[in-house]
Amino acid sequence: MSSEDDDEVDGRQVAWTLQRLARVMRARDHEGGLTPAQREALRYLARANRFSRSPGALTRYLGATKGTISQTVMALERKGYISKLARGDGRRTVVLALTGKAQDVLAQDAWTEMASAAQRLGGKTRRRLHRGLEELLAQEVARGGLASFGSCASCRFFRERGRDADARGPHLCMLFEEALSEGEAAGICVEHVPAD
Repeated sequence: MSSEDDDEVDGRQVAWTLQRLARVMRARDHEGGLTPAQREALRYLARANRFSRSPGALTRYLGATKGTISQTVMALERKGYISKLARGDGRRTVVLALTGKAQDVLAQDAWTEMASAAQRLGGKTRRRLHRGLEELLAQEVARGGLASFGSCASCRFFRERGRDADARGPHLCMLFEEALSEGEAAGICVEHVPAD
């Protein structure tokens, strides 16, 4: 496909395709006795770093009310998908942790299958699609004044190899003054600030 062909696609076509895709994926969120909000919470917790696995961060990410998130968390805990742990830093906050049951559900999740389908796209198509979707998301996040929830590599507080000698991880989060492992650096964070 040439770049001339790319220019022939109208922005409305892109929006309509995204809308239809979101609707198809959303319909699958009702499978297995979970609500769409509960599935979204599990997906978020699977991607969030240790600083972002709290009910407050979940509330900001989903754009829901505290009451809705409280009900979602209670239902997931009751169903055995998450557990609440004390943060361990003396504050009266909790960390939400996924259970093995949640990991099993996420392994069969519609979006996991979508990721596999996206992986089968050609590399150039996948890169273009990712870049375009990232731009659209950034515009909407900015328009709504929302938290970006990006990963460490694109955050102004991230220093790659900033803690090489630290057993907890080679990277540094300058905001929290904490070492980060490779896995944590790949997670999304409620405190993410895009690097300039």
